[in-house]
Amino acid sequence: MKSDMRSKLIAVVRVRGRVKVRGNIQETLDRLRLKKPNNCVVVKATDSYIGMINKANDYIAYGEIDSQILDRILKKYGIQMSAESLNSSPEKMAELKQHLPFRLRPPSRGYRNIKFSYKDHGALGYMGKEINGLLARMI
Repeated sequence: MKSDMRSKLIAVVRVRGRVKVRGNIQETLDRLRLKKPNNCVVVKATDSYIGMINKANDYIAYGEIDSQILDRILKKYGIQMSAESLNSSPEKMAELKQHLPFRLRPPSRGYRNIKFSYKDHGALGYMGKEINGLLARMI
């Protein structure tokens, strides 16, 4: 993960299912509240979350979320807050955690390939700003 991501909001989407997942990776996914495919969480890029994301890299897609996409997700679930307030206030972030995970639809036109990383023309791992396109197809 890039070092310039500190103090940014990261969207994490579970792409792969529960079958044949090692126990320690399954526990990490459970701690991220990603229990089913197409679940999405929004976390702040702290060292502990970055470590968990790197451990579960082969089962998730993640990247920096834009405020417009985050506002659309919050509006869809009826949460009365904005993306800017989440960045500025830790209390708002704690309030958002009560609503996680967001259960999204499978993306229209599907995932690219759920067995390869994003840089190998798949759907797994670090996507950067491209995660916003995936989330827009899932809303």
